Amino acid sequence: MKDKILIGRLETVDFPSLDLFGIDAKIDTGAFSSSLHCHHIEKYYDSSNQQMVRFNLLDPGHKAYDERLYELPITDERSVKSSNGINQNRIFIKTTMMLMGESFEIELSLSDRSEMKYPILLGRKFLRKRFIVDVSKKNLSFQNNSNKV
Repeated sequence: MKDKILIGRLETVDFPSLDLFGIDAKIDTGAFSSSLHCHHIEKYYDSSNQQMVRFNLLDPGHKAYDERLYELPITDERSVKSSNGINQNRIFIKTTMMLMGESFEIELSLSDRSEMKYPILLGRKFLRKRFIVDVSKKNLSFQNNSNKV
């Protein structure tokens, strides 16, 4: 447990490489993978035959929505059991995320989370060996202490 960071059930995260800041993330120890809400997900191959994905982040009603079309390399495609128990084939990307003042590389599935309250879900694969989750707390990233346990 030494040097793990204490976080709450909800935290605010930034994705600097996606120009996305101050986004609410749900911490979900029941989910294995992490996911990012987006729409208009389209696979394609670039000029060097690398498999890529283009998509829009968030929904038009979200305060951070900017209609920008993102294009990133696909790092994986695999089946994920969604919250309703149905297996879905999802595209995964890797990016950098800021949480609690620290930078982390994270793998995210691209998913339509429009029916969910939070656009980001952080699952066990990302959380393990780094964080301890106190479900009675939220937004610990706004506190001034180090939150190291």
